[in-house]
Amino acid sequence: MFRFSNPEYFYLLILIPAFAVLFWFTVKRQKNWITIFGEYKTVLKLLPELSFRRIWTKFTLLSIAFFLIIVSLAGPQVGAKLTEVKRKGMEMIIALDVSNSMLAEDIKPNRIERAKQAISQLIEKFQEDRIGLIVFAGDAYVQLPVTNDYASAKLFLSSVNPGMIPKQGTAIGRAIELAANSFTPNSNTGKAIIVISDGENHIDDPVDIAKQAAENGIKIYTIGIGSPEGAPIPIGDSRDFLKDSEGKVVITRLDEETLTKVAITGNGKYVRATNASFGLMPIYESLKNVDRKEIKDKIYSEYEEQYQYILAIAIVFLLVELLILDRKTSLLSKVNLFGVDKNEQKS
Repeated sequence: MFRFSNPEYFYLLILIPAFAVLFWFTVKRQKNWITIFGEYKTVLKLLPELSFRRIWTKFTLLSIAFFLIIVSLAGPQVGAKLTEVKRKGMEMIIALDVSNSMLAEDIKPNRIERAKQAISQLIEKFQEDRIGLIVFAGDAYVQLPVTNDYASAKLFLSSVNPGMIPKQGTAIGRAIELAANSFTPNSNTGKAIIVISDGENHIDDPVDIAKQAAENGIKIYTIGIGSPEGAPIPIGDSRDFLKDSEGKVVITRLDEETLTKVAITGNGKYVRATNASFGLMPIYESLKNVDRKEIKDKIYSEYEEQYQYILAIAIVFLLVELLILDRKTSLLSKVNLFGVDKNEQKS
């Protein structure tokens, strides 16, 4: 297991491109000064020891060293010891609709991006529970098995996008069925499924499958994302929209009736997402009442610091940078580190 103990230091990386721009302007100004004294190439012949290549090489080495120092400050660590811990928790699987209709922008910035933002916030609230992720369109797939690794959950969530399932449609029933079979076998802790979808164009009977899941003690919550009035479906980066066989723009609308029936049948709750509120808080409060039992998990309890190795490499780059002079000296005039003839003009 690899992690950074102080990832906030990575914000310092923004200084590297800023320094690069500043350095470029400085070198450009030096070249402009040369042109003041005459034609650029002619003046360079009078300055045989001047090497802009060396200057850029030194800056590159400094930039690499600075980058490595930031990485070492971020505290890279490798898990060294697995320990079994016991805690009370539940298992929750989020089934996210990734059909093309989730690109509609009646929820800003669009349905699926808003859903991903909300799921990320929800993950942060359930630090004692296990969480899994399923994506579905015309079929359903496990994106992340139930786990207590919340960092991995967010990583997998960030990669979710419409089009990752080529078969279009809204197989809510298949998603519920797959989620019900993806919980930890023989676990007696509470289980819940959260379905996030616009509910439109469902190609199976989600209500009947929700009933089967509820009979096995699984609660099902649904979040309807979109608007009853509907919105067109953007195509790519262009501002064109999806059209039907008759050339008319397709309007995707929220199917609240189906999602409400699924939630009621699954002994859960339906909430409609809006631009003002995604509806997670009512579901979050309901999930607090889900039965929680003792869960055994193995986690890394000890980590070994790795910063010293990266810092050592950074020091090597700094030493090399110090050994390279801005200009060639008479002592090093016979040494050609860059494979360039002594009299060749640098630029």
